Amino acid sequence: MARSIQIGEMVDCGEQFFPACFRTRGAHRRIVGSRSRHGFTLIELMIVISIILILIGMAVGMYQRSIQHAREAVLKKDLQTMREAIDSYTLDKQQAPQSLQDLVDGRYLRQIPVDPVCRQDWVLHYSDTVLSPDQTGTGVDDVHSSCEQTSSDGSSYTTW
Repeated sequence: MARSIQIGEMVDCGEQFFPACFRTRGAHRRIVGSRSRHGFTLIELMIVISIILILIGMAVGMYQRSIQHAREAVLKKDLQTMREAIDSYTLDKQQAPQSLQDLVDGRYLRQIPVDPVCRQDWVLHYSDTVLSPDQTGTGVDDVHSSCEQTSSDGSSYTTW
């Protein structure tokens, strides 16, 4: 004879006793839960992909800025090295170099560096100013980048 089950009543489910309300609701919950855990919904995938794209965009921007800062650091160092070589050449030879190739020929530079920012030729500054009273000739006394772009600090590369 079938009898009705009251809420909170213990029911024999094989080896264990469960409250009737838990048994009926739990069985339903397991069926629904197993269906929803087979994969991700479209909205979940879209959110994850959006977050990944935002992070990639931030990383690319930071990477490009770091590359630009590295090129600017190399440009500053190259300009400093060439200026020191020009001064050393002028003091040693008592004559300013007429070109950057004179610095290479005199072994003050191994090679003429390439402008790392714009890949253009250097702008040479010629002057009649002498560094010492014994200097017999004038020539190149400074070098600048020929790049017309603006650096990350807001100044033009040509003023470095």
